[in-house]
Amino acid sequence: MASNNVSVGKWEVVKKGKKSSSSVGGKNPTDKKSGGGRKALGESNQPARMPVKMSETLYDGFEKMGKKQNKEQVPPPAEPQNKKPSTKPSKKSHSSNTVTPATHKTLEEAFKDLDVGDLKQQLARSQTLFPENPSVWVKDLAGYLNLNLTGPETEPTLSSYAHDYPYCLIGKELKGVIKGLIGRCSDILPDFFDHCVYTMLRELDRQSGEPLHGYRVCIQAILQDKPRIATQNLPEYLELLRSVQNRPVKCLTIMWALGQAGFYDLSQGLRVWLGIMLPVLGVKSLSSYAIAYLERLLLLHANLTKGFGIMGPKEFFPLLDFAFMPKNALSSSLQEQLRRQYPRLKVLAFGAKPESTLHTYLPSFLSRATPHCPDDMKRELLHSMTECLCVDVQSLGVWRQLYIKHLPQSSLLLDHLLKSWRNLPPKLRKNLEETVQSFRVTNEEMRDTVESQDLQECNNLCQNLQVKMRGHGFPWSKLLMVLLVFVAGFIAHDVRSHGSFTDSTAARYLRNSGVTAVSQQAWSKITVYSKQGFSWMETNTPHYYSECVRVLGPLMEQGLEKAKTAAIFISENTTHFILWVKEKTPLVIEWVNTNTPDSVFQVLAYLKELLILLHQNYILPALAYMSELLQRAWTNLQDSCNGEVSVSCLQGHALSFTNSTWQLLQHTTSAIKTWAQELLTRA
Repeated sequence: MASNNVSVGKWEVVKKGKKSSSSVGGKNPTDKKSGGGRKALGESNQPARMPVKMSETLYDGFEKMGKKQNKEQVPPPAEPQNKKPSTKPSKKSHSSNTVTPATHKTLEEAFKDLDVGDLKQQLARSQTLFPENPSVWVKDLAGYLNLNLTGPETEPTLSSYAHDYPYCLIGKELKGVIKGLIGRCSDILPDFFDHCVYTMLRELDRQSGEPLHGYRVCIQAILQDKPRIATQNLPEYLELLRSVQNRPVKCLTIMWALGQAGFYDLSQGLRVWLGIMLPVLGVKSLSSYAIAYLERLLLLHANLTKGFGIMGPKEFFPLLDFAFMPKNALSSSLQEQLRRQYPRLKVLAFGAKPESTLHTYLPSFLSRATPHCPDDMKRELLHSMTECLCVDVQSLGVWRQLYIKHLPQSSLLLDHLLKSWRNLPPKLRKNLEETVQSFRVTNEEMRDTVESQDLQECNNLCQNLQVKMRGHGFPWSKLLMVLLVFVAGFIAHDVRSHGSFTDSTAARYLRNSGVTAVSQQAWSKITVYSKQGFSWMETNTPHYYSECVRVLGPLMEQGLEKAKTAAIFISENTTHFILWVKEKTPLVIEWVNTNTPDSVFQVLAYLKELLILLHQNYILPALAYMSELLQRAWTNLQDSCNGEVSVSCLQGHALSFTNSTWQLLQHTTSAIKTWAQELLTRA
């Protein structure tokens, strides 16, 4: 592109003999080796670089470029009067005026003023001159966009904007141009992505502080279709991030660029977060954005199944420590923010098949569950270990292997299982029998060689658990219910046999034992005191009522006013919420229809057909059969009532049913009484 410096650049190259002319002609050995010798727009004075080692040549090349500019690019000297006027300065001045863009107050205005037709011409010219060098095309695109999008530069993470800002401001025509060119240059997109990132970092070193919106747009356009590009060189980017760790703006720029992949692919976003942001989570200037990015990522992707398989124990437990361990590198607010995301991170870590993976998490859970760990962390660890034991059967075997080396932790877990025994699933209760028995055997073997309080506690807890396993205790409640039913039946039979309660055997026993006299005396006292209480209430209630009205009346009026205000506030917010739901529901439905696989709709169709089949072949015949049975029962009832169903007939049927039931109860009671008398006689 050096041949075009006369018409495009802002400086005029001073010719210094053959060496100078060779630099102007652009036909140096480096250009020949690079296969084109032409550089993108805005990079006319940059040395050529090999596409494979982009990160290395960019920094070296731009340092050389700065030195070269200081030596060769100087303002044009005053021309002698006897020299003929040349047309080059006029062309230079004209091109300088056209390249320099106007500064816009907002980025929206910059996008509106962008001349898409001129961009198409520039790209067409680039493709015509260099048809076999697509890297030049995309660099021209990035340079043109960054040169003309001159809106004010914001903070590097763009956290106050939408996740796809500034790409969301692009018009349809410009988006088509960018997508079309990127689609034609798919083979060199990884190099182009690296070029955009490193160019942004280089621009941050300049004092001019030019905006970087054009490169941001190109990065988002690349990762929207191919998010895997961002995760191809994560180790190199992590090394670069650590090398500029004392420059927070550069670090945040790298994190923002790589993080754009996660907004279009959850798995790639998790790889970026675990590979780039988790290693620097303890850095004060970077932790806030790292956690905010994770929160936005998990909020944007409601379906977590696409992120399964990315996170394992190696990545999960540092997050557990950051979320629950006090006095770590995170502030309390950031720790609370990370803790809110912990349940979803836990789901991602356990994956699609927790029944076969949770046993790999149990050792780390168990080693952290010390008696001195924080209460919140202890509850989470015990809950997680119980989940491992419930879901993955192999966790019990892992626990048996770790039991001897982790006696204090095992004591905590055994105590938790004992306290929550009623809430444990039956499958775990059954599987724990063999494990607890093996612990008892191990305790007996260790008792002669090791004497510790933890061993004694584990032994006691194992004994208590075995007691729980062997039985649930004596059923006192059921026995009491049976006795009450038996006593009630005996008294009812006694009263019916003697005609009244006064003549019954039970009343005679109560009179002879003195219970009746005591009961009558107690009832008389209750009656007297009740009358005195009612008379006191009749006398004093009006006075106390007036006092309550005087004292509580103003308070109740104030409470009523506040209740009215609260009702109005709730009504207004409810109205706004209903409007919001009406507005967002179509979008949610559209999103569900777009992201739901076709197999789900097929399953729903099959389910609909199954329900129709059940309704036609089973439910309708069953209803018809029940209707026929009811009709037969009604016919039999009419026949038993001589053709007319009346109240007297129904009373007769009810009486006969009651008599037969009572006779059955009498026979059963007499049989039980006879059996009891025989037992007493034998005794």
